[in-house]
Amino acid sequence: MSTLYTLAEVKKHNDNKSTWIVIHNNIYDVTAFLNEHPGGEEVLLEQAGREASEAFEDVGHSNDARELMVKYKIGELVEAERTAVRTKNVDWGVSSNSENASQNSFKSWIIPIALGVLATILYRTYFQS
Repeated sequence: MSTLYTLAEVKKHNDNKSTWIVIHNNIYDVTAFLNEHPGGEEVLLEQAGREASEAFEDVGHSNDARELMVKYKIGELVEAERTAVRTKNVDWGVSSNSENASQNSFKSWIIPIALGVLATILYRTYFQS
């Protein structure tokens, strides 16, 4: 069983000497991670001692980041203070349908190629006369 904390207890850990955050009802002590955070320590300190699920999801953290969180987890919120966990579905522009994915890939190249060909024709027509 995980250690349970209240939001009041978490709120006390809101500086660079002790930095706790709540993400999806889990409590993380990220003090040791402050200097390693790719976004800088200010990002974590901004959320220190608070519920940070929305801010965490808004950034769109990778699966690697989510796996790294495990080592910083120290507990969970008490049952009475938990909120419904909602994760964002991040659309990275990749279609699950491989046919659509190849069509999107083709479309992303056709315009730059067409512009390149057009620029070459214009250059040869007007500047090499």
